[in-house]
Amino acid sequence: MKNVIFPLFIVLTLAACGDNTPVQTVDWYKTHDPERKAMIAKCEANPGELAGSANCINAKTAANHLAVEKRGYFDLTPINPLKGGQ
Repeated sequence: MKNVIFPLFIVLTLAACGDNTPVQTVDWYKTHDPERKAMIAKCEANPGELAGSANCINAKTAANHLAVEKRGYFDLTPINPLKGGQ
């Protein structure tokens, strides 16, 4: 019985510690400038806990996409040197 209760306790404890913030997409962060900046600031303030979270990754990816679009780079398909004929 102890073998079942202890792991269940650990799972429930970890589940209660989770962040209830909804995950936003990259496109959402691209259109919501204040929220993107706030999320990036929050992520940089606590990188140990938040750097790998979906919202941090999506907010930073959106900021990178916007920076690339502002510079006017083209969306080029990568060349695969392992495929013949390209």
